[in-house]
Amino acid sequence: MDAPLALIDRGLVFAASIQARARGVRRGLTLREAQFRCTDLLVLPYDPVLDRRAFDPVLDGIEALTPGVAVLRPGTCAIRARGPVRYYGGETEAATALLGYLHGAGLPHARAGIADGPFAAEQAARRGPAPAAPASDAAQPEDPISILPAGGSATFLAPLPVSTVADTALGTLLARLGVHTLGQFAALPAQDVRHRFGAAAAQAHARAAGREHDEIVPRTPTPVFDQFREFEPALDRIDQLAFALRGTAELFVRTLREHTLVCTIVTILVGTEDGLLTERTWRHPRWFSATDLIDRVRWQLQGEGRADSGLAAAVVRVAFTPDRMDAVANHEDGLWGTGPDERIHHALTRVQGLVGHNGVVTAVIGGGRMLADRQRWVPWGDDSAADVHAAEAERPWAGSLGGLLPATVYRAPIPVTLVGSDGAVVGVDDRGGLSGEPAGFSSRTGQPLLGVSSWAGPWPVLERWWDSASRRAVHRLQLVDDGGDAWLLALGDNGWQAEARYD
Repeated sequence: MDAPLALIDRGLVFAASIQARARGVRRGLTLREAQFRCTDLLVLPYDPVLDRRAFDPVLDGIEALTPGVAVLRPGTCAIRARGPVRYYGGETEAATALLGYLHGAGLPHARAGIADGPFAAEQAARRGPAPAAPASDAAQPEDPISILPAGGSATFLAPLPVSTVADTALGTLLARLGVHTLGQFAALPAQDVRHRFGAAAAQAHARAAGREHDEIVPRTPTPVFDQFREFEPALDRIDQLAFALRGTAELFVRTLREHTLVCTIVTILVGTEDGLLTERTWRHPRWFSATDLIDRVRWQLQGEGRADSGLAAAVVRVAFTPDRMDAVANHEDGLWGTGPDERIHHALTRVQGLVGHNGVVTAVIGGGRMLADRQRWVPWGDDSAADVHAAEAERPWAGSLGGLLPATVYRAPIPVTLVGSDGAVVGVDDRGGLSGEPAGFSSRTGQPLLGVSSWAGPWPVLERWWDSASRRAVHRLQLVDDGGDAWLLALGDNGWQAEARYD
């Protein structure tokens, strides 16, 4: 790509291509200033996730040549020089080997700097000789290796601007004091810098003087626990697939066990012969065994179908990816065992294996204004459905009941009677107030009325007010009868109904 390019982060230039830098675009410029310097500048937003993802394969290749790579930021890494220098026979030879790999990996403008500390080495790599004009893809920067002699970091850094180590506020303050270069900054007494400007300025002062104390902490690559199996020829029967996946599932569980881990949430990807990819995330009440994984594959493909039935399309690939792992110690049996829990777990697993994924359900709380609307049934161990309902429950629901919730919620509201002291049915007027004070209450038709000892409300609940066909308006009321029972009532088109009872 020959067009000048800049990545923008929060209105400032985060990175610029060689073509853009040749026309005056620099990191830290505002977007307007960058476009003023380069009128045909191509601007894209900076994506840190994409940046890290693109840099990971480069790090893997560098670690194959020399271990102990520390990531400073995406695109920049540091390596302790002692090991590579001994292995390759010198600083130049080690840097040449690393740059040879980077240039071969499609990074022709990669550079290397060697110095007493990581900051000085980075500046040496960045400020070495660079091409005067935009280079083609086949061209490489001249002198890509910059080596500073031992103890020469301070001399090299001295003419650089103080903004190299200072943030905007500190740089502005130092400029007002007449300090414009790192050499001038390093000449200030270190103790006075710390007392006057703080710990961050003291660290910047140590870098400017070539006395940085930053340690190179090599990254620890995250173990990859993903397991997959490809089938050639493709399998078109569930029983064949379950038999073929047994070894892969056992290897998945065993690999986690070797790292003292268990998987509680797993993502299963299934690829079929017609190019369709199905992916689903499954949650287990305890942790996945090999049999549990195979059951999830079967449910994902067939739902409640028979295990020996054929598939709509033959399967060519199945992959297991752990989404959440936990230490195995957290799932070990206690001192006296977990007999009842184990029996329940195995019983539910057996029943679900016989009747299908949707045959065993558990209750979760979802979103809604009325209590009956918040009742949800999800398949046992289904992660995606439970997360969806949990997200719904967290949303703001205007008019929903707060505070202490009733213990008994009626799926179908029960008609009740509520009258005032004059025997007339209590209603709600246009202003949202009761037409009379509640005095008698009955929860069953024909049952003698009980007195009302206390009450609160009403509170209006209006749903889909913009749609006359599905519009619902109710008024809620809480009361306690003389028998000591507390009720939640709702007045709608069908009169007073008991929505729930406080037990």
